[in-house]
Amino acid sequence: MKATEQALQQIERTIKKVADKFPPTVEATLMTDIHFRANQETGELVAFDDNDKEITRTVIEPWINNVDDDFYESITSTMRKSLEKLRSTIEGMSLIKPFSFVLEDEDKEAVAELYIVDGDTVIIDPDMMPDLDKDLDDFLKKLLDEK
Repeated sequence: MKATEQALQQIERTIKKVADKFPPTVEATLMTDIHFRANQETGELVAFDDNDKEITRTVIEPWINNVDDDFYESITSTMRKSLEKLRSTIEGMSLIKPFSFVLEDEDKEAVAELYIVDGDTVIIDPDMMPDLDKDLDDFLKKLLDEK
């Protein structure tokens, strides 16, 4: 499923609504995650806090009645793109670090970590280097074998 301009605008508007709930001028709130639940039948994208309290909701029209098997995989990249675009807004939110944005399905099962903020470190795509551990292990083994 290709991201439409309309879907991107609706996602960005939803992220801005979440950010509005945590303006930078307010004392930082202790929260570890913002949960986005997407429903491919209704097209709803709902944001929740750690206590499962709804922050905001919107309907992403291109998602309504979507039957793609890779729905969550395709919206993951779309949501990451929107979060990256709004990076300065997100980093200005009055949340104590570390915190993250998590994508969940309608059954509250985590699908992907979309965006992680931990001090000066921001991780937008944790799967960007999926074989990094193996590469580092191979490198270390090679170094040790050379001795």
